[in-house]
Amino acid sequence: MTLATVRASAASAVATIDARTPAHRDRAVDGLRALALLAVPTGHWLLGGFTVDTQGALHNASPLSAFGFFAPLSWVLQMLGVFFLVGGYASVLSYRRAQERGTSTARWLRGRLVRLGRPVLGVTAVWAAVIPVLYALGVPGTTLRTGSTLVIQPLWFVGVYTVVTALTPWCIRASRRLGGWAAAPLLGSVAAVDFLRYGPFAQSMPSWLSLLNLLPGWMFAYQLGVCWGEKRLGRRGAWVLLVGGAVLFAALLVVFHYPTSMVGVPGAERTNSHPPSLLVLALAAAQSGTAMLLRDRIGRLLRRPVLWAPVVVINLSAMTILCWHQTAMLAAAVPASFAGAIPGLTAAPDTLAWIAARLAWLPLFAALLALTGRYARGFESPWKQASRGRRALAGLLAAGFTVFALGLA
Repeated sequence: MTLATVRASAASAVATIDARTPAHRDRAVDGLRALALLAVPTGHWLLGGFTVDTQGALHNASPLSAFGFFAPLSWVLQMLGVFFLVGGYASVLSYRRAQERGTSTARWLRGRLVRLGRPVLGVTAVWAAVIPVLYALGVPGTTLRTGSTLVIQPLWFVGVYTVVTALTPWCIRASRRLGGWAAAPLLGSVAAVDFLRYGPFAQSMPSWLSLLNLLPGWMFAYQLGVCWGEKRLGRRGAWVLLVGGAVLFAALLVVFHYPTSMVGVPGAERTNSHPPSLLVLALAAAQSGTAMLLRDRIGRLLRRPVLWAPVVVINLSAMTILCWHQTAMLAAAVPASFAGAIPGLTAAPDTLAWIAARLAWLPLFAALLALTGRYARGFESPWKQASRGRRALAGLLAAGFTVFALGLA
């Protein structure tokens, strides 16, 4: 196949995707979702690393432990606020269309949740089946636990997103009653919990208190998205979110000394993301305001077929990217661990040379993800050919992998 043939085929595919896009499709929202999706593997691949011990086993490590100046990069790559914002917006539109068709709320929710659950069940079941094979081939048990932890790490998001999605009807009611202020109680709830766990009474607070931030912390941006979809947030509200979020973000860092990194740093006493602190909500507010203000510009930009086609492909592979990107990195790192410490891959992420080497590895990770996704995307489609027995087996394998990954067995 010649280069000219490849170009012609790509141009034809791009034109076809553009032609099949409905005129009412909100390209800007899809573009924002694609951007937030790509930030997930990029962040994990850049801010996550490994060390290899004397037995050849892999352990998780992070360049953030050695390079504090990397922390601001996490402000850009932590785009889950945008993802939840777009999720809330899209859910409103989907729920509205379902009601117009006469679809019940229960049926609408079941359809949304099943689409989220299939890919998660697929990746965990596959890993459960592969782990014994890898162990028999000589992969150390420590490496398998390290890999399992990385695979399950992004899947917490699916659980939270599932719960938030189930609350969509109540989010819509809150939006219609309170307008853009419907997200304010969620912000206040997180602020109150942060005051208790970090304030003058922190020593007497129970360790589980931080878990109270889990749902309101991530639901905040989703509620903003619902208000946006309900047209209860306009440009004025977007400016309030942008400016207010930025000011709060700066105050939390400078005055209240919140951790600088938006992701967990090994060995650090405090973390902003597990569960989310008030700093996460401040960043989500600023990002949400920015997204709303740039919506029209992004929409016009994505009228170009050559830019729109990748957005469509990314959105169609959303759960595959989320569920399998850590597997793609492990597909390179686990075989490499048998060769010892390789810069940017299995060597400790504590030198500037590691950063340059890791950037060079990113295209390979992306290629492995694309290759994996070619087969894994089937988990996103309805499992029409799977019998009840196979579905039960997949569920059993997934449960076993979860127990293993969480260190419960």
